[in-house]
Amino acid sequence: MSGGLDADDGPGPGPDAFRAAMSRLPAGVVVVAAHLNGIDHAITASAVASVSVEPPVLLFCVHQDARLREVLDRVELWTVSVLAHDQGPVADWLASPGRPAVGQLDRVPHVAAPRSGAAWVTGAAAWFECRTRQIVPAGDHDVVLGDVLAAHEGPSAAGGLVHLRRRTRALV
Repeated sequence: MSGGLDADDGPGPGPDAFRAAMSRLPAGVVVVAAHLNGIDHAITASAVASVSVEPPVLLFCVHQDARLREVLDRVELWTVSVLAHDQGPVADWLASPGRPAVGQLDRVPHVAAPRSGAAWVTGAAAWFECRTRQIVPAGDHDVVLGDVLAAHEGPSAAGGLVHLRRRTRALV
């Protein structure tokens, strides 16, 4: 193969090699949030994609051990905020292990989405409100498919935030 690669029919790469190779694929950075019993739950995610335009469906991936994953078994509505170029600190905070379960959005400006009550991050480049269509196990993560109930664009000057080589990077 080109680029110094050798063909190998072995069992596949180990986790470190796979993670390192995937770090070269730029991925959009979002916040996924849900609201349960008066408590906001949120995570940073970079595995998110549009699945269908008619009907509008999107997906995101969540680690099976994440608190948000447990919440998704109890609520059907959730939100996605596509982070803008200047929201790296929000992404970093909501990706931090050990952050408090209660009050984790106290330092993140947000408003409650109309149907779900889940957080839409203020200043984001776009927002979605979704209803769970299906959750599919996939290795150590679950793929959550959602019917899009609402979609809104943020300010036209808002750039984007991507995850590349294990860091968030602004695109303006």
